[in-house]
Amino acid sequence: MPNIINEIKLDFKDVLLRPKRSTLRSRNDVNLHRHITFRNSKQTYNGIPVMASNMDTVGTFEMAKVLSKHDLFTCVHKYYTADEWKKFAEQNPDVLRNVAASSGMSENDFNRLAEIIKAVPGILFICLDVANGYSQHFVDFVRRVRAAFPSHTIIAGNVVTGEMVEELILSGADIIKVGIGPGSVCTTRMKTGVGYPQLSAVIECADAAHGLQGHIISETSARTSISTIIELCLISVLSSVKVYC
Repeated sequence: MPNIINEIKLDFKDVLLRPKRSTLRSRNDVNLHRHITFRNSKQTYNGIPVMASNMDTVGTFEMAKVLSKHDLFTCVHKYYTADEWKKFAEQNPDVLRNVAASSGMSENDFNRLAEIIKAVPGILFICLDVANGYSQHFVDFVRRVRAAFPSHTIIAGNVVTGEMVEELILSGADIIKVGIGPGSVCTTRMKTGVGYPQLSAVIECADAAHGLQGHIISETSARTSISTIIELCLISVLSSVKVYC
């Protein structure tokens, strides 16, 4: 028998922010900087946990240079070579603290990642990206990467349920990417019928991660500025959440 969930689940477009009294005098007084220690790598992060995604037109070196000036993060796409990474690192050493090297889970992807990490030891973050993280092969790949790079902070996803968040964290990931089909140009839900309303997914996955001292990233569903604002508010409400754009 299929498991049919008939409870109401919410997307960001389904909610609004209720006003609340504030002691802040100006919007300029808002502080989005966070200090985070990661569960498995034991590394720390200081910055604004808003990340550019590792899409080939978004997660570029040029994007990383601009965002890093504002303490924002970039998951750099996987198509740069080790030589290109080395040249970028030599010219922009201060940016490395705000970037992740991305990888798929094929053997070629793993070998390319190993070459990049060897060429640029200053890289601290690894982003393991697949469209749907619900496979044993992906869990095993996370374990393999953790064994190969024990001191790197590993981002892994995408998933939308608490049990997979827990399994990936226990397998070595530090930050789990949450979201299947929420993006403004993503057609996964429309073409396959697979997904989960993003706000409910974030709340449930954040709770699971928090129980293991792990963290999650909400892959933004920002079709409007309202959705972006609500997701940013989650950073302050749920301590384990970052936003992935």
